[in-house]
Amino acid sequence: MSNRADLPRAAPLRLSRRAFLALAAAVPLRASASLENPFFALCMDTHDEKKRNLVAQAKMLKELGYDGAGHLWLDQVAERLSTLDGAGLKLFQIYMQIDLGPKAKAPYDSRLKHILPLLEGRDVQLAALVAGGQPSDQTLDEHAVTVVREIADASSPYGVKLALYPHQNNWLEKVEDAVRVAQKVERSNTGVMFNLCHWLKTGDEAAMIPLLRSASPHLLAVSINGSDSGAEIKAGTGRWIQPLDSGTFDILGFLKELQRSGYRGPIGLQCYGIPGDAAIHLRRSMSAWLELKRRLGAAS
Repeated sequence: MSNRADLPRAAPLRLSRRAFLALAAAVPLRASASLENPFFALCMDTHDEKKRNLVAQAKMLKELGYDGAGHLWLDQVAERLSTLDGAGLKLFQIYMQIDLGPKAKAPYDSRLKHILPLLEGRDVQLAALVAGGQPSDQTLDEHAVTVVREIADASSPYGVKLALYPHQNNWLEKVEDAVRVAQKVERSNTGVMFNLCHWLKTGDEAAMIPLLRSASPHLLAVSINGSDSGAEIKAGTGRWIQPLDSGTFDILGFLKELQRSGYRGPIGLQCYGIPGDAAIHLRRSMSAWLELKRRLGAAS
């Protein structure tokens, strides 16, 4: 038997830089060890039968383990900041409306200029719903780009980002619309929000993976919720926004693809229209979130 020292040694493998990059691109991305994205709640107060004030909402979110909240429209922003600060939580987003219609007195709420200084250094996003035209009508792109650039430029000195928020039946209805406008706006603080509920009503589930990949360079935020499938919803047989532990839509599969796309930003829990005591459905959704994190970690 020969000694190991007597065996011929294989020549070291040397790859050109081009060959190495090609090989690396062929290796599928793996999900990270667990789902570490910040998790916040939005619209949790719109149908809460307890009608909690902002202090009570912050206390509830803290006790249930959420990282913070989103805030609907431009009223009570200072109070929302104060109550979240007091609970050690973060304000992730403020939702605002842009109106491109010819009858609009102004394209957006003029109070924004007074609110932006309150957000300085807080890493808050403005999530903008854009109405005023037929869904996806590209003839309004130029007007939209002008308005969005104005908001983005006003927000930039305060470190505020602008996430274009696709919403069914709005002019900016689809994720594809938001990506198109963001690319035309060409501002580093402007990007896209992926809203699962609105995508299920307007998009094609079979095209989810390429859509996430095309959106990923611009993706600033994602919202999720329990839901039945898009086909069931479009047919009128499915239920739309539900707690995260219910519905037939494969939320685990969606989160896996979101991780593979490289997204590590905030994920919001959409609660709009869920009736009853908000604490009950928020507790259910947090339990489901923790289980999803466990399963994603186990699969990595």
